[in-house]
Amino acid sequence: MDPRSLTPALRALRLCLHLLMAGLLVLAALRSHSAAGIAAAVVTGAVYAAGSVLPSVRESQRAAGVWLGALCLSWLVLLWVTPDGLWIAFPLYFLQLHLLPVRWSLPAVALTACAAILSYVRHGAALSPGVFIGPLLGAAVAVATVLGYQALYRESERRRRLIEELISTRAELAAAERHAGTLAERERLAREIHDTLAQGLSSIQLLLRAAERALPEGSPAAGHIDAARRAAQDNLAEARRFVRALAPPDLEHGSLAGALERLCGTAGPDGPRVRFSVSGTPAELPTPYEVALLRIAQSALANTVRHASASRAEITLSFMGGSVTLDVVDDGRGFEPRAVRPSSVGGFGLPAMRSRAESLGGTFTVESAPGQGTAVAVALPLPLSPALTPTPSPTPSTSTASTPSSPTAATPSSSTAPSASPKPASSPTPSSPTSPSSPTSPRPLESDA
Repeated sequence: MDPRSLTPALRALRLCLHLLMAGLLVLAALRSHSAAGIAAAVVTGAVYAAGSVLPSVRESQRAAGVWLGALCLSWLVLLWVTPDGLWIAFPLYFLQLHLLPVRWSLPAVALTACAAILSYVRHGAALSPGVFIGPLLGAAVAVATVLGYQALYRESERRRRLIEELISTRAELAAAERHAGTLAERERLAREIHDTLAQGLSSIQLLLRAAERALPEGSPAAGHIDAARRAAQDNLAEARRFVRALAPPDLEHGSLAGALERLCGTAGPDGPRVRFSVSGTPAELPTPYEVALLRIAQSALANTVRHASASRAEITLSFMGGSVTLDVVDDGRGFEPRAVRPSSVGGFGLPAMRSRAESLGGTFTVESAPGQGTAVAVALPLPLSPALTPTPSPTPSTSTASTPSSPTAATPSSSTAPSASPKPASSPTPSSPTSPSSPTSPRPLESDA
């Protein structure tokens, strides 16, 4: 064992073993009263000291085994010369238990104890219980001490690994929570900018267009209104860039369909086979719509992977006229939707998905039964297309009443548009020669989402 890897307790135990071996060898040499006994004690001490200083004994198990064999042979010689050599058996027990595997160390300890007993008998000692109890009791104490220490060491190592895993898991959890918080804040900011600044600038642009048409030709205020309208248009484009930049990373480099298709590959090898399909003619969706549909799909698929034990799942994005729908269907074990409570499995995900859908004026439904799989469906109303919006006439009218061709009336009402817009001072008449496809027609608020 490398001394640099020893703890202070192990260093103290090793020092005590060295002192015990040296003391017992000195005692055996002094009590032997013969040159052979002294020489055998010196040789045994030299062999023991060589194992402490040679690096190969600490680094190689094979070298440690050879050294231990040489030490045992020198001890047997000492034991043959003087009966006082049997006291060396006690530190030998610890060395054998420490350096040899359990399947070899226990027989070696038993043989060492038997050799000590036979040596004591050979030198003419009277047979008594103490002759057998002493070496055997020393062997039992050594075995219990070493095996107990090894068990404690293994338990300590297991606890250390568990603590390291706990610290690592806590760090990963904290990083995941920070990342989730960052994404949630980005989504919130994108939603706030879209619902406030972008919609307000869109309304300002519409009102300035209407005011520009209502002015008499050659009015000195026309240039200022045009400059204000262009400034509002530029700032609206900047707000849209902010919204796109704050969108979820899954939507940064592709469409919603691409993000959903990539989501299908996150189920893992042990999860269900997930297939994605698109039906209908894809339409450009506002960022809040894409974020809501992506998050609902992520939450529904996560529930399928964790709780449904499904083999197959399918995600379908459908564009149907005035709405877009998302369906997540699996063939898992299903559940009773009415029995789901916030404290049960999946109980928090379903209300969150429903809240996302309803915040955009959509609907959220769950169909499931025990053993019959689960189907999650969300439908969101599509914003009106600019081509479907009537275009007001640039011809001013003396009437102050709102007509169907006024900019206010042309602005559709939706969950993303302001509840009311100020009416211009005068509204164009229905007899305007301007066609609905005029390039100067105002864009609806929903198209600015």
